Amino acid sequence: MLPGIINGSQSNMILQVSLKTPTIESLKTVTPTVLVIDDDRTILLQISRALESLNVQVEGVMTAQAGLEAIRTLKPSVVLLDLVLPQISGMELFQRIKDLDRRLPVIFITADAASESAIGAISLGAYDYVAKPLHLAQLQQLVAKALETRRLMSVPVAVSVTDDEKASDHGDLFVGRSPRMLEVFKEIGRVAQQNVTVLVRGESGTGKELVARAIYQFGSRSTRPFMAVNCAALPDTLLESELFGHEKGAFTSADRRRIGKFEQCNGGTLFLDEVGDMSPLTQGKVLRLLQEQRFERVGSNDTIETNVRLVAATNRPLEQMVQDGRFRADLFYRLNVVTISLPPLRERVEDIPLLLKYSFSRARRELDKPDVEGLSPDALALLMAYPWPGNIRELQSVVRQCLLKCTGPVIVPDFLPVTILDYQAVPLGEATNRVFFPENTPASIYRDPASTAGVRPLSQRPEETSVAASAPIPHGILQTHSQASGMSDLPSSDIGQLIEARLQAGSTNLYAEALEMMEKYLLTRVLQASQANQSKAAEILGITRGKVRDRIAAFGINLDKNVSIDPPR
Repeated sequence: MLPGIINGSQSNMILQVSLKTPTIESLKTVTPTVLVIDDDRTILLQISRALESLNVQVEGVMTAQAGLEAIRTLKPSVVLLDLVLPQISGMELFQRIKDLDRRLPVIFITADAASESAIGAISLGAYDYVAKPLHLAQLQQLVAKALETRRLMSVPVAVSVTDDEKASDHGDLFVGRSPRMLEVFKEIGRVAQQNVTVLVRGESGTGKELVARAIYQFGSRSTRPFMAVNCAALPDTLLESELFGHEKGAFTSADRRRIGKFEQCNGGTLFLDEVGDMSPLTQGKVLRLLQEQRFERVGSNDTIETNVRLVAATNRPLEQMVQDGRFRADLFYRLNVVTISLPPLRERVEDIPLLLKYSFSRARRELDKPDVEGLSPDALALLMAYPWPGNIRELQSVVRQCLLKCTGPVIVPDFLPVTILDYQAVPLGEATNRVFFPENTPASIYRDPASTAGVRPLSQRPEETSVAASAPIPHGILQTHSQASGMSDLPSSDIGQLIEARLQAGSTNLYAEALEMMEKYLLTRVLQASQANQSKAAEILGITRGKVRDRIAAFGINLDKNVSIDPPR
């Protein structure tokens, strides 16, 4: 019998391998447990050796029943599960494990990387799978990543989506509590009952159609038709036909009469999106309709009267287009009776948690992901710091990507799209490299770049906050500059000098100190070579991007134009 086997009978035995000698430091925190469920003792020993450097305790069992008992008693952080077990299959056991703990990352061990069962397990929520023979270095990285995911899932959810189902059942909602959005709501209330043309302005994806629908729903024409036309989506001839209709034979493909939107929408509200993309000919016809409420179908001389309220929207600079002769000045004045300007998402940062809550509530139901509870603080901090060039439309896309990637009930940073994760690696000289906060943004949502726990209030409001990390670092590390300033400004790599100095100081932790010095030099140099791209640095180093992020924060590395380490204060 192997050393470390407990619980007597072979059918229910546990292989226990303690990988670290307990120290005073390790007693301060609970050492995470990795549970291996596999009836092959060789696999158990291979995994224990592979995980020696992770400061974890490996427990091994050989049957499904023993695995369930171990999960109940040991509360492991990660489970490695063989797909083929005696009596109960790994798939069946996986379902029982999820019933016990939905947040527990389960990594399948399979004899075939293309196994349909393993792929099916991923679709049911398994964390990942590895194939035999085991690639130990790859397994170590995967388990480390799973441990971090488990840790983040154990942190209380920063944005919960489980109590907002009723709100998301009533179609699209206008979500926002920021001062800018409250002003938008007031403007909608002022004009909704007035029979005036409204021009809605804002960047793409800010919700201009929602403004038009809100004006319609709260207006006096709410019982009449509402229709929308995207002027940028149709060629000029088709747009004219879409708006005004056409007679049979008016052009080559006109095989029958078509009733246009202005005629269909008589008595109601018509929303013209991207009105700045209309041709001069169509602009002239729309101008006449606004002036006289009359028009002719394409190919007809008969005048048709209508009564339509027009709400137009654009993300283009109409004033400049008027000056350039690309948009009719008289039409602009007709459209610009009342203007409602929608702020981009980067200027209403305090609304992001509300938008995430609402979007996750809707998307998790549409994608059949009822087990997702919300976002971890770390994930929320990254989403708050992102500038959202695509505004709400991009946020909704990110939410769906997160739900499709997640393997547990909490969205953690590893489930975020690469555009979010890599944003902080963009050199600070570029336009999207800083997080700008609007004037009225509460201090409570500003992100402390050195914090890995999420967002916290800062004592002062910055005009702009750098995404570079600023965590304190041990004494003796030098400020580094770009490669152009010479390699001498990198953190010291003179290992001999360090060893002599620490020996004279009577160090009792020299091994760790020497490794730390080497790691700082290596990481800083690779980040310089990769121009602060964390994904590329991780690929060069052969480690995960999450590990790179952790070391950047731990060493206080600034992802500035010039990758640097903060000097001691």
